[in-house]
This record gives sequence, C-alpha cells and structure tokens, in this order.
Amino acid sequence: MNALVPLPVLLPLCVTGLKLAIGPRLHRFQRFISLAVLGAVLVLSVVLMVAADRHGPLSVHLGDFAPPVGITLVADRLAGLMLTVSSAVTLLVLVYSLGQGMADRDDQTPVGVFHPAYLILVAGVSCTFLAGDLVNLYVGFEIMLVASFVLLTIGGTATRIRAGSTYVIISLFSSVLFLVAIAMTYAVAGTVNFAQLAQRLQEVPLGVRTLLEAMLLTVFAIKAAVFPLAAWLPDSYPTAPAPVTAVFAGLLTKVGVYSMLRTQTLLFPGHRLGDLLMLAALASMAVGILGAVAQTDLKRVLSFTLISHIGYMVFGIALAGRGSIGGAIVYVAHHITVQTTLFLVAGLIERRDGTTELTRLGGLAKTAPLLAVLFFVPAMNLAGMPPLSGFIGKLGLMRAGVADGGGWAWALVAGSAATSLLTLYVMAKVWNLAFWRDAPPGAEEEGVVLESAEDDDTGDDTGDDEGERPTGSGSGLPVPAGAVVSAGFLGQSITTTKHLPWPMLVATGAAVALGLSYTVLGGPLTTFTQAAATELLARTPYIEAVLGR
Repeated sequence: MNALVPLPVLLPLCVTGLKLAIGPRLHRFQRFISLAVLGAVLVLSVVLMVAADRHGPLSVHLGDFAPPVGITLVADRLAGLMLTVSSAVTLLVLVYSLGQGMADRDDQTPVGVFHPAYLILVAGVSCTFLAGDLVNLYVGFEIMLVASFVLLTIGGTATRIRAGSTYVIISLFSSVLFLVAIAMTYAVAGTVNFAQLAQRLQEVPLGVRTLLEAMLLTVFAIKAAVFPLAAWLPDSYPTAPAPVTAVFAGLLTKVGVYSMLRTQTLLFPGHRLGDLLMLAALASMAVGILGAVAQTDLKRVLSFTLISHIGYMVFGIALAGRGSIGGAIVYVAHHITVQTTLFLVAGLIERRDGTTELTRLGGLAKTAPLLAVLFFVPAMNLAGMPPLSGFIGKLGLMRAGVADGGGWAWALVAGSAATSLLTLYVMAKVWNLAFWRDAPPGAEEEGVVLESAEDDDTGDDTGDDEGERPTGSGSGLPVPAGAVVSAGFLGQSITTTKHLPWPMLVATGAAVALGLSYTVLGGPLTTFTQAAATELLARTPYIEAVLGR
C-alpha cells in the first residue's frame, strides 16, 4: 500500500510530458487522458485516505534513501482527506473548463497550454499534501507557482498580465522567505524532515524556535491570504478565467492553511504565537467580510469572503485543541468545495449574461431557475445555515472557543457569529440583486461581445475570462451567438449565450452535491476529522511511520 503514496504526484507529471509532446493536436484524446488521470488520482486518494484511517500513516522513502537524505512522502488522515477533496474538486473544474471551451483555444498557441499547466498544478497540490519534509513542501509550492502563473494569464489580456505579475511578485517573496526559513531550520537541527524535526526542535533554544515558527507562519499566511498579508488576492483571482479562479480560490489558499496545520501541530506543539494567530484570525474575519459588503461585483464579493473565512481555519489552528483542530479540518474540506462551487456559478452567470457586476444583473431566479438553485445552496452553506456543513464546522470551532474560555477565544467566538451573519447578509444581497429583482434596463443581449482590446486598456482590474468589460462600458459589438472569438494580448472578446454548455452545468451541480454530501455524512466526517486531530496532536504515529520507531 505504501507504494501508492507517490502516484498522486507522479501520474499528472508523467501525463503532462505526454501532453506537451502531443501539443495542440488531438483535442478529444487530450480531454480523455486529462479526465482519466484526474479520475485515477481521485481513486488513489480515496484508497490512501481509507488505508491511513485503518492502518495509520503510510510513508515511503523514494529511492530507499532514509531521512534526512531521501525524499519522504507521507499520507496520514489529514493528507488523505485533503487529497480526496482536492482531487474531486480539480476533476469537476476540469469538466467545467472543457464545457467552457478554454482548452479548445490551445490551437492558437505554439503548444497546448491549458491541459499541461492544469495537471502540473494538480501534481504540485498533491506534492504539498504528501510532503514529509520542508524542502519538498517548498518544491510543491514552486510547482504550483509555475503552473498558476500560466493559468492566471491565459488569454494574454493586459488586465491578467498585471494581476499575474502581482501574484508572482508576492509568491516569489514568500518563496525567498521560505528558503531562508528552511536554511535556518537545517542549520539549527541538521535536518528538514518533519519527523526528525519534531524530535530535534524541542532541544533548540526557545528564542530560535519561536523565530523559525514566526517565519514559517508568515510564509504560509501569505499563501493562505491571512490578513494583513491578503491584499494581493482580491485583485489577482477575479481577473482569471472562471475555472482557474474557482480552483485557485477554493484550493490554493487551503494549501497554506494545510501547511500551518501540519507545522504547528507537528513541529511547534504548545506554540507561543497562539495569541498572534487569534488576532490574525479575527482581523481576517472582520476585514474580509466588511470588504465583501462593500463590493458590487460577484467575483470580488467572493474573493473577500474567501479572506474572511480563512479566519475560521486560523481560529481553529490558534486554539490548538482536539476540538478546534477537528473543526478546522472540517471547515477546510467544506470551504474548498463551497468556495469553488460559488466561483463556478459566477462563471455560469458571466457566460449567460456577460458580466458579474451585480448592478447589471437581475431576474435570474425567473429566467434561469436552475442557475438560481446552483447559487442558493452553496451560498447558504457558506453562510453556515443549519444543518449544512458550514454550520457543522463553525459550530465545532465555536464550541472549542467556549471550552477554551480565554479572552481571545471569546472574542473569536463573537467574531465568528458576527461574520456568519454578515456572510448571510452578503449572500442575500447577491441573491436580491442578481436573482430576485427584475432585470435592469440595458442588460446585455445574447451574442454581444463584451470586451475588446480597447476596453482592456481602461485600467479596470475586474475583467474576466469570458471578457467582462468594465462597468459602464458600451462598446459591445454584435456577433452570432456562440461564435468562437480569438483572444489577443491586449484584449479578449467573447459572446454570451442563454443556453449554457451541459458539462458546465453538470460539473457545477456535482460540486453542489459534493458540498451537500458533507452534511449527509456529517457524523462520519466529524468522527474522521476528530481522529485526524488526535493523530496530529499525538505526533507519535507520524514519527513512527516515518522513522520506524
């Protein structure tokens, strides 16, 4: 069974080489092998999760080189759950993107870009979840960075290049800081293997250990978009193509949260920075949700709610108890799915009406009832309405806060309740503007080009994959509905269609069903996450699985 551990990383990488050799040819074969490999990764993830739950953590030393020399990959309950959820989400997003036709544009570039970049991203995410040492955690981050920059700038619009440049600059800064932290860790402990660090860091002077903890937390907080290190996110994610935005917002920020969970429980038990983490969690909740209240574009609304709800996960990590860690794990799994779903719905709205600007939408509950249902269910889930999974996760975190009884814990319990209410208000606002009220005059007609090269040069950063033009722009050009229009470096033109492609609808519906499954399976999910929390806090099962003693 241990031999299966590297496969979620190796399969996408191997298929990527095949796809680069194929290039832009054989579109149907490209789609087939992409879906096949992600389906295989999903099956492998489920197998690893079940095996880790039954038999304890699974580990493999690549090349049979023992730590600290070799590459160690470890699949415990936490890694197995994260792999399963991320694999399911990335598979659904791929189906969605095929329906949208993003991959079909590969014939306009020297090599097929979307499929290889997407599979590399999946491999990077898997590498991060399975990494058994700091160096391979860093490698996973860098694999994701390379792929994400390509995906973020697909279409070559000036808006996306600007946003992608900001994203890369911030990511490179965090990467340099991560390298410095790794070098310092090796200097004081003589290893970067997690299991060995769990033993040796306890002998390091307290001041040095606290410095290492602070540096690693800073790196992971940038990746996770924890306030005040989250300013880059609202301007970067909404400009990307809808499927890319969905997988970035739903998944990539959670890689940072996962890294915080792993290092705080395994390397820094009883950490001294708990109060600072609680402050960051509370600030993330408050600033994120107030930013969402102020937005009028759906993608920016969702970007700010993303920052806000990262605060819930940091809340659980900061308390560092079994109940809070278990609640944080539930919330991570829930939020990956729900946030991805909402961004997929935003892409459907944009495909249908040509914009995600709420002031230009209306009447969707009447004209597109299926779309209304696909939005309403995950929106209420995000707001934490009982008995949905968002409520289960928040309840676990708030109960842990009450049990802790500290001043910061009570402040976070109050902040969590207020953030939930404001999230409900924001989702109700979106519902009223986009779905419930009548369509405003001047709404776009089917078959209108919504962005051109001239539009993209206006400086507005809220343009989107399907070419949302800046608010107030009036330069639409009539073309046949559903026509394929090319994307240039300075702009991208698309057409709206009232008949949404069925793969997009099926993928979004499946994502909604996946989110609801966490509610139906709430009991087993909670039991599993509590066992994962116990295993993380005990540390011994992980160490013994890696070091064999």
